[in-house]
Amino acid sequence: MSYKYCYNLNEFTRFASRNVKIGNSDLGGHAAIRIQSMTNTDTLNTQASVEQCIRIFDAGADFVRLTVQTVKHAENLKKIKSELKKRGYKGALIADVHFNPKVAEIAAQIVEKVRVNPGNFVDRNKTQSYTEHEYNAELAKIDKKFTKLIKICKENNTALRIGSNHGSLSARIVDKYGDTPLGMVESVMEFLTIAQKENFHEIVISLKSSNTRVMVYAYRILMQKMLSAGMDYPVHLGVTEAGDGEDGRIKSTVGISSLLADGIGDTVRVSLTEDPEKEIPVAQKIVDYINLRVNHRKINFTGNIKKSPFEYSRRDTFIETGIGSHHVPIVIADLHKFDKLAKHEIEKMGFEFDETREKWQRGDLSPDYLFIGNLKLHDFPLGGLNFISDYSVWEKSGQGHPYFNSLDDYARAEKKSKKINFISASNNLAIIQQLKLLKKDKTIVLLLKSENKNNYADKRAFVHNLISGDLKFPVISVGQYKTVNEENFQIEAAADHGPLLIDGLFDGLMLFNENKRLFRECVNLSFGILQASRSRISKTEYISCPSCGRTLFDIQTVTKEIKEKTNQLKGVKIGIMGCIVNGPGEMADADYGYVGTGIGKVSLYKGQDIFKKNVSSKNAVSELIQLIKDNGDWVDF
Repeated sequence: MSYKYCYNLNEFTRFASRNVKIGNSDLGGHAAIRIQSMTNTDTLNTQASVEQCIRIFDAGADFVRLTVQTVKHAENLKKIKSELKKRGYKGALIADVHFNPKVAEIAAQIVEKVRVNPGNFVDRNKTQSYTEHEYNAELAKIDKKFTKLIKICKENNTALRIGSNHGSLSARIVDKYGDTPLGMVESVMEFLTIAQKENFHEIVISLKSSNTRVMVYAYRILMQKMLSAGMDYPVHLGVTEAGDGEDGRIKSTVGISSLLADGIGDTVRVSLTEDPEKEIPVAQKIVDYINLRVNHRKINFTGNIKKSPFEYSRRDTFIETGIGSHHVPIVIADLHKFDKLAKHEIEKMGFEFDETREKWQRGDLSPDYLFIGNLKLHDFPLGGLNFISDYSVWEKSGQGHPYFNSLDDYARAEKKSKKINFISASNNLAIIQQLKLLKKDKTIVLLLKSENKNNYADKRAFVHNLISGDLKFPVISVGQYKTVNEENFQIEAAADHGPLLIDGLFDGLMLFNENKRLFRECVNLSFGILQASRSRISKTEYISCPSCGRTLFDIQTVTKEIKEKTNQLKGVKIGIMGCIVNGPGEMADADYGYVGTGIGKVSLYKGQDIFKKNVSSKNAVSELIQLIKDNGDWVDF
C-alpha cells in the first residue's frame, strides 16, 4: 500500500492533526510540540508528588503524568492538584491508569487528561485463542466500559490518551494480529471507533515500544490507517524502557526523531532510568534539533519510492567488498586530522596487538576501518588494521584502500583497487547519472555527505534515487559535527543517522567531531546508534524502565549495579522492570529479566518464562547472574 505522509522530502512540515485541549494548553494543530514526563513517587504521598511535579514543570515540561493504581490514588490527585495550584503551578496533570476502569472514571473528574491502555483497560482474559463470538463479546465489554468513561470526560472537559504498549497487548489482539506493530495499531483503532461513535474527539494516541523499529513502523501504520479513515488525532511519541545515560539518550533520539522527521508527533516523552526532570532537556533538544530542518534547501528526489516504509528490510547491495546488505553495518573511525598515527591511539580504540602473530585484533567496539586521509603510515606493525587513505597516499604505498574525493577523480585515476574503492558522494542528480555509467562496478563503496540542513532527508532521497536506478553500491553515512556538548552530539548524530538505519538504507557510519575532547566519542557513538536502531549488536542490551509510582525498589541503583556486573555480555539482552504492568511484555525479546513484584521482591525471567518468583531484592542481582551462568551466556571480563 502507498504511504500518504512519509517521504515528504521537498518540504519539512508537521502532520496537520486536530487541536486537543489539555487544561489550558493546546496540543496538536498549530501548537508547538509539547514536552512531558512522569513522576516516580507514590501518588498517595502528596508532598513528594507535588515537589517532583514542581521540579518537572520547572525543567520546562508542559504536562506531568502520575501513576494511579487504585481509587485512593485517584482521589489523592485532588490534593496534589490543589497544592500545586496554591504554589502557582497550573500545568496540566495526566493520570496513568492500567487495569481499572473505575480508577480512570474518578481521575477523569479531577485531572486534565487520563491515559488508558487498550491492552488492559477491560480486555484482561488470558485465553490463548478466541472464537468470533468470544472476540466480539470482549469488544462489547470494552464498548460498555469505555463509553462510560467517555461520557465522564465530556462532562469534565477531560482529554484521553489511548496508549498502546507493545509489551501489554491483550491476549485477544495477539491471537488475531500477533505481537506486532499492526496489533498495536488495531488495539488503538478499536477504541477510536468507539470514541467516534460517541462523537468524542479529545483524544491523543501513543504506540510505545522499547524496540525502536517496532515503534516507528507501528506509528507509520497508524498514520496510514487514520488518514484512510479520515482521522487526524495528535500523537504522543516515546521509546519506552529506553534506559539511562548515553544509551538511553541515543535510543530515545533514534525512535522519536525517525517520526518527527516525517512531521509525525505532537507531544514527546523521553523515558530515562534517571530522575524524571532530567528527561525534559533531552526531549526539548530532540524537538529543537528536528525543527532546525524547517525551510531546508530543496532536495534532489525523483519521487519514486520502491521500498516499503511499513516493515524493515535492508536495501539490496553488492556484497563483494564485504560491506553491504549481507553484512552488519560497519563503523569507520575518521582519523584524518590527527597530527600523526601512533600506536597508543590504536590501543585506545580497543585494538589489542597479538605479539605471536604480529597482528592487531579488533575488540567488540573497535572500528572496522580507519580513515587516515593523507597521514603517513608509521613504523609500528600494521597487520590486521584496515586503512582507508587518500588516493595519492594509497597509490604510492599500496597499503589499505583508496579514497577518492569525487567520481571524477575516480574516473581519471589510472590505478584503482581491485577490492574496494571508497568514493565521496552527495545527493546530486549529476552524480546519480555518473553512477549509472558505473552500474556494474562492484568495488565501489560510497561515503555519503550532505550540507543540507535536513541532511537526513537529503541522504534518504539519495538512497531512494539509487534504488530507483537499480544501483547497488553500498553506502556509508558520513556525519561531521562541531558541537562541544556531549549530550548535544549524541542527540544530533542519533537524529541524523538513526532513522536511516531504522529503514535499512545504509551500510555503515563514519562520524567526525572537530572538538578534540569529543573526537574519541565518535566510534562509541557510532556503535551506540547501530545498537539503538537494532542494526548491529556489539554490547549488552539493557531494556530498563524509567520507573514510576508503581516501582517498589530503587531502579536507578539496581540498573547501575546490573550494568556494572554484566556489561561484558555482548548481544545478551537484559530487562530491568519496575513492575509487572508492562515489564514482562516490553522485555519480550530479552534473554533475561529482573521484574519488581512487591516491596523488596523480584521475579527473575528466562525469556518470557518466570524462572523464580519473589526473590529477595538483596539477593536478586546475584541470582540473576547465576541464572545467566547456568544457561551458558556468561563470559568473564
